[in-house]
Amino acid sequence: MDAIGFRLNASQTNFKNKVTTNHYFFETFNFFERSKGDDTSTTKFLCFDMYGEKVSVKSLLDLQAAFFENISQLK
Repeated sequence: MDAIGFRLNASQTNFKNKVTTNHYFFETFNFFERSKGDDTSTTKFLCFDMYGEKVSVKSLLDLQAAFFENISQLK
């Protein structure tokens, strides 16, 4: 995510259950990425648009679509 311009705002790891939560943002688009251990197949995303509305995202493809929709609304 850092390579495409997202900035990591915060990262938290619960060592007891090995869950890591990362908060990324870019302009007005914010999302949280939650993963357990090194298993990326169980990664979950929680996104918010420029108005603070929750955006339904279930995969990286959904995340990409939500991001580009958000950026197109900034113009």
